[in-house]
Amino acid sequence: MALQTPEQLARQSIDALLTAAGWLLQDRDQFDRNAALGVAVREFPLPAGVIEAERTGVVACRDMEALFGL
Repeated sequence: MALQTPEQLARQSIDALLTAAGWLLQDRDQFDRNAALGVAVREFPLPAGVIEAERTGVVACRDMEALFGL
């Protein structure tokens, strides 16, 4: 088994936390915003400029150890 990068480990932890919170996880090529009340999209490119703050949340984790003790 190949060792996972810190990014891959962080992604697994974040995915598990989002799933536990009731979010539906999707890959961007299968994105369907109506699939559930809470939809999280992996690696979704964001356009420059203003984003609808009421509908959009961005999870970016740079330091899993500081956030989750991992």
